[in-house]
Amino acid sequence: MNRPMIAALFMALLLAMYLAFTANYAWILLRDPSPLVNAMGYALALLPLLGAWGLGSELLFARRSAALTRQLESEGLLPGEELPSLTSGRPDRHAAEAAFPQFQQDTEANPESWQSWLRLGLAYDACGDRRRARWAVRKAISLGRSS
Repeated sequence: MNRPMIAALFMALLLAMYLAFTANYAWILLRDPSPLVNAMGYALALLPLLGAWGLGSELLFARRSAALTRQLESEGLLPGEELPSLTSGRPDRHAAEAAFPQFQQDTEANPESWQSWLRLGLAYDACGDRRRARWAVRKAISLGRSS
């Protein structure tokens, strides 16, 4: 298991503990006879529900993107030389920015290919644009599920 996965699981565990304590406190407020305290309990009960939904969707995203990345690697299409890493393990941003047009053109030429979208997402990530990287990976997941 790699370090980012361990960190993500640790943060998920902390969030789950926080949500459990929040749900417990909401239950305490809901058992109080005061209507105002009950209203606060109902409002507080929404937080664990929203948190659990967010945690579940992020873990599902991580699982699906990891599965597609493994499949891309098994097909030999995982960008390696195009997106080199520094000695620290971080992507070389300058090399990624130079190689980015190649991934963009590939995606424009093959808009229905989940492989192209995933490679574009990896290129966005290497360039430091996390928002667009997640968007491209979500598109790859969507196309991968429909194919």
